[in-house]
Amino acid sequence: MMLIPVTVLVAMPLAAQAATPALQGYGADLSQTSVSGISSGGFMAAQLATAYSSQFRGVGVIAAGPYDCASTYPSHSLLQNAMTTCMSPLGASVGPKADVSWDNAKRYAQAGKIDPVADLARQRVYIFSGSSDTTVKTIVVDQVEEYYHRAGAPASAIQYRKNNAGHAIITDRPQDVSCAATHAPYINNCGFSQSVELLAHLYGERSRPASKAPLTGSIVRFDQREFINGSRSSMDDTAYAYVPRDCQKNACVVHVAFHGCQQGASQIGERFYMGTGYNEYAETNRMIILYPQARPSNGIPYNPKGCWDFWGYSSEDQRHPDFQMHSAPQMRAVMAMLNRLGQPRAAAAAR
Repeated sequence: MMLIPVTVLVAMPLAAQAATPALQGYGADLSQTSVSGISSGGFMAAQLATAYSSQFRGVGVIAAGPYDCASTYPSHSLLQNAMTTCMSPLGASVGPKADVSWDNAKRYAQAGKIDPVADLARQRVYIFSGSSDTTVKTIVVDQVEEYYHRAGAPASAIQYRKNNAGHAIITDRPQDVSCAATHAPYINNCGFSQSVELLAHLYGERSRPASKAPLTGSIVRFDQREFINGSRSSMDDTAYAYVPRDCQKNACVVHVAFHGCQQGASQIGERFYMGTGYNEYAETNRMIILYPQARPSNGIPYNPKGCWDFWGYSSEDQRHPDFQMHSAPQMRAVMAMLNRLGQPRAAAAAR
């Protein structure tokens, strides 16, 4: 496994780095795992937090809709729902419906295709929508809050932040895109670090202020291919994790951070996994950040913007899509990565 000090990574092009090694174990504490994401990554975070609800303490959904949004209207195709209902519906009456998402979750759970829905009531939830976001409108994001109300999450467990942002994850970095704009790399400066805000909410009383000093941990590049099953995943060969120095010897918790469409490392380099503030929080909170990677595909599956799957393109059996269930290729891969991080260091080193 390759540990790249952050200061070295900034100066060294990815092409110059050595062959990608396997992900090793860190003896991570998987009892306090959380997940978040922006755009398609937000949909994926919502899916993972429901399908594997027993294994996640919290979820952050940024500019995205509720679980199984693409199944809202069975008379429409999953792709049609995903591109219209789940993004920019003309009005709430033709937008996603939290009650449909909730009913679907209960049905899948009863069939053993996802975890029991009772675990959702104990999760902490962070939600964000920008009023200038016309890619995924606020009326779509609103249904995430309603979904968790139906799941029984108390109001105190839900933080819903709104401002005038465009379609983006939010930072306080002057070099990033202006707050209300929507353009690549979809990382906007609105004067606060969203990743720090959402993680502080998800972890509550155990949170410590994010580091303002230079990072001392390492970016781990690892071979993502060993975790992928099937030919339609549209997942990249390489993924990343940020491992603070404290986590080299201590049992740390893990947060999964999903990039959005057109935000994978193959498209914007290190901007997401180094420039969105997650690592600064992790540095002072004994937390490993896992950055799975999707990539564009112009063949089969057709995923030209490198989005995470929330409409079924990754399902091997296209007649019976399973993107929102335990058997989903992308979610299975991420859960396998988490399980690897939880392995004892000695066991992982012997692989």
